Amino acid sequence: MRVATAQTHYDVVIVGGGLVGASFACMLANKLAGKPIKVLVTEAIGSLQASTSFDARTTALSYGSQQLFARLGVWDELAAYATPIHKIHVSDRGHFGAARIDQAEMGVAALGYVAENQYLGVVLTKALQDSESIDYLCPAKITQMLPTPEGAQLQLQGQDSVVQSISAGLVVLADGGKSSLSASAGIRQQVTEYEQSAIIANVAFSDEHRNIAYERFTDSGPLAVLPLPSLEGESRGALIWTVSQEDARAMMELADAPFLAALQERFGHRLGMFSKVGARGCYPLRLTVANEQVRPGLVLLGNVAHSLHPVAGQGLNLALRDADVLAHTLSQAYEQGMELGQMSVLQDYLAAQTADQLLTTRFSHYTTRLFSNKHPALVWARKFGLFSIDLLPLFKRSFARQAMGMVSPKKRSA
Repeated sequence: MRVATAQTHYDVVIVGGGLVGASFACMLANKLAGKPIKVLVTEAIGSLQASTSFDARTTALSYGSQQLFARLGVWDELAAYATPIHKIHVSDRGHFGAARIDQAEMGVAALGYVAENQYLGVVLTKALQDSESIDYLCPAKITQMLPTPEGAQLQLQGQDSVVQSISAGLVVLADGGKSSLSASAGIRQQVTEYEQSAIIANVAFSDEHRNIAYERFTDSGPLAVLPLPSLEGESRGALIWTVSQEDARAMMELADAPFLAALQERFGHRLGMFSKVGARGCYPLRLTVANEQVRPGLVLLGNVAHSLHPVAGQGLNLALRDADVLAHTLSQAYEQGMELGQMSVLQDYLAAQTADQLLTTRFSHYTTRLFSNKHPALVWARKFGLFSIDLLPLFKRSFARQAMGMVSPKKRSA
């Protein structure tokens, strides 16, 4: 429920009420429903307001993430704002070979979904506000975090700059890749610079997308167009275009017509003619992995723990799987009478999720390296790889399961 002030102590304090923090809070509340556990979620940014817009930013949710939201009971509401992906088409510009994955082959209703961020935020925030076991404080900011034998002591700045001191048995940092609290705790990050930027925009085109997600690899980097709902009669998609940082600066300065002409030349005509581009954003790309994800009384979730290249849309989906496994681990510890911030409990979580994190991080990283390299041997490897994915059933199914966020049941919670 939404509160004006915090209590003096909580079992779990979640710093950041964005997509990852809010999802984790709902997962934990769901697994410990009816238990006398105190959970606080703080969010520094005021509540979102959803509105229809050509430029709405989106997130690709894997099939696995859709299943998580269904178990939370929020998918029925989210589904109205999500476009299903029925097929994924992967190709390499200038080379033969392509990979095609179809939802019918995988036996699912959709391989994934493209959802507008504003609606994801509104639905998850509503779930926080409706929960009787979660205190939701917004806007509010944790300005200081000091470790204690029992967990942590936090300084909280709430509405009207009112400052409170609260204690927590466990702090979950889900406040983004530029977390000042993580930095102040001395948690270092391993950073791999890709020397690329992603240009993000929504585009309109003449043909229907037929619920196909296109991933097109070019000599400058991957280019994706994901299906979105039509708006005012225009077929629409979400563009993620990876280019060098130098090219990104030049392309951001282009007028719409030459930008669309460059996109057409790179992407081809599978969607007909590109006719419109909305507001463009540009983001430098890097792989960032925290050297420590757990400490006594502390866990990192989301981009503060690991931030991936968007090539395969794995970042948020991995974070949601992390959140699900963490909620399951904490619920088991609670049932056994263990302290939630106990290091052995948090190490159990990390041990359960390390394999998924490594596999997903490597999948994203090495796919980027392979398809952004012009070396002749790697060009042949790409052609062979795409043919193999399309022609070999076991290889294709393995590739598809990774893209869909489907991991071994041994690594997932019940």
